[in-house]
Amino acid sequence: MLASVRFALVLLGAQAAFCTGAAPYRPPSDQQVVETLPARAADPRMREMRESRAALARNPRDLDLALRLARLYYAEVAAEGDPRYIGYAQAALAPWWDEPAPPAEARVMRAILRQFNHGFDAANADLDAALQADPANGQAWAWRAAIAMVQADYAQARRACLGLQPRASNLIGSACRAQVDGTTGQAPAAALALRSALARSSHAPAAERLWALTRLAEIEERLGEHAAAEASYRLALELGLVDGYLLAAYSDFLLDRDRPREVLALLKDKGRSDLLLLRLALAAKALGDPALKVWESELAARFDAARLRGDSVHEKEEARFALAVQGQPARALVLAQQNFAVQREPADARVLLEAALGAGQPAAAAPALKWMADAGIESAVLRGLERKLKGPP
Repeated sequence: MLASVRFALVLLGAQAAFCTGAAPYRPPSDQQVVETLPARAADPRMREMRESRAALARNPRDLDLALRLARLYYAEVAAEGDPRYIGYAQAALAPWWDEPAPPAEARVMRAILRQFNHGFDAANADLDAALQADPANGQAWAWRAAIAMVQADYAQARRACLGLQPRASNLIGSACRAQVDGTTGQAPAAALALRSALARSSHAPAAERLWALTRLAEIEERLGEHAAAEASYRLALELGLVDGYLLAAYSDFLLDRDRPREVLALLKDKGRSDLLLLRLALAAKALGDPALKVWESELAARFDAARLRGDSVHEKEEARFALAVQGQPARALVLAQQNFAVQREPADARVLLEAALGAGQPAAAAPALKWMADAGIESAVLRGLERKLKGPP
């Protein structure tokens, strides 16, 4: 999902990033200590978070403080992949969480947290209400576009990008349009437009450039332009921002190029994130690295814990884990089917096609193949999987 929502994070003032998804735990009272988080005292992000949390504790109905803290928490999820912060962000908004008509900015933040756990209908309702109150709300337009992309509603995504364009920078506006075009049969033009926008925006904030470069790399990779894609990924990495989605996307690029040792080096000490731990396990599997046993056990425990919480947001990652690490294609196929029923992006289609192949059930890939045909997706990998599923002509 979070390939599509990262540009909206830029408008929140967060670093371009990714979300792993998890059902948040809500303590029964604000006084209960759930966990003592890593101090990282020298980290400005942590310091600002502590100061904002203390200020909100003194005045819990200060909406500006609550929104600032919720955004800081969400940025932490984005940067570090720790889903516990979603629950903390929701707690910060507790006075407005159940209100039928909270202030517009509270609605937008509530929508962001709701979509994280696949509450897309409720999130869209909040965003539409915010836009009705203020059609110039750039954050609401950005998230409306992001959710539409996840749901493969490309007409709505284009409308939202049009709404966003006059309220965002040239780079973000171009990137919004390019993400739609890059998925709907216009990938070469989308890549060209993004390259031009980046060239015109050399002084844009690093977070904006990171999002645009990562999106460009993904489009180039789907087109089979691997040298260009790697150059874009590396330019994004050189910006020096903590960005879990970028690390996961580049790791997948390296794994597809049979370069697992580089993945182990890239992700060293980054196993706190489920997405990155999965890539470490995949790299260890490819190398026969003894660390695989520990990482496989840890991932299995994390997925089991998510299931006990009623959290289904991990299904794509768990499907890949079941197929490529555990060697359980039948289970992987069930998870991939469930995931594709909720979110339909290129990575979701890929795991369903691979699971259908692995399970020897090509007919199970029909929803992804239909999506590919309807969207006009240009992807060398997806088309290759399609040929394998259909067999000899």
